[in-house]
Amino acid sequence: MISQTQFENELQLIIQNGIREDVGEGDHSSLACIPVSAIGRAKLLVKEDGIIAGVAFAKMILEYVDPALQTEIFITDGKLVKQGDVVFTVFGSSQSILKAERLVLNSMQRMSAIATKTKKYVNLLEGTNTRILDTRKTTPGFRACEKWAVKIGGGENHRFALYDMIMLKDNHNDFAGGISLAIAKTKAYLKQKNLDLKIIVEARNLEEVKEILENQGVYRILIDNLDFDDTRKAVALIGDTCQTESSGNINENTIRKYAECGVNYISSGALTHSIYNMDLSLKAF
Repeated sequence: MISQTQFENELQLIIQNGIREDVGEGDHSSLACIPVSAIGRAKLLVKEDGIIAGVAFAKMILEYVDPALQTEIFITDGKLVKQGDVVFTVFGSSQSILKAERLVLNSMQRMSAIATKTKKYVNLLEGTNTRILDTRKTTPGFRACEKWAVKIGGGENHRFALYDMIMLKDNHNDFAGGISLAIAKTKAYLKQKNLDLKIIVEARNLEEVKEILENQGVYRILIDNLDFDDTRKAVALIGDTCQTESSGNINENTIRKYAECGVNYISSGALTHSIYNMDLSLKAF
């Protein structure tokens, strides 16, 4: 996984690019009608029940836009909120508050939706030994925040990107000439480059599971799109040799059934790519 420093750098890049994209040469709407000396106050208002996420990130945005803005936080990340709750207030330059408003809302609405969905999946897994993972199916340029939201909701992060873990999926295996060749070439590459990266290999059927098990050094087998019966068989075959992960066809109706097959992890792209933003607003008062 990436380091904390790398993660924090990603967040700063998101903020910088978000403000560049939204403000550009200036917020002419505010500049046209609000004096530079005007002071105001606004509150982050919850308009839909769920898990709040992005509070700490919102504070980072506000501090980036104007270090003089004063934020008072009442509800922190990961808490259950209901319609009408006030998460925080911000006091200071009215122009600065308006400049930061859209990036704050866009970020918090999406992060809260992801955290809410993740928490729902976590609750469905309660009582099992299976943990929920996100994927790389994230919004371009916003990955760090979406993976942060998954953790806020109680889930765990898969690899962050292509550079921090090896995942040999069907295309890699096919292009490399087969699973065993792909694994062998990967081990040689890691040794040559002096890299210490975990190796995950995807299996599309039980025969591929058996082939992967013939090779040493695999950290986790990704059991992809197998039905419940074959997933149980795959878990039995793998035993304690390495970790197991189910993916494909994961939804609220199937997630617990896959967990009951005995896998260590379940990964779901839907945590980040199939959510509807939570309704939040930033209101002057």
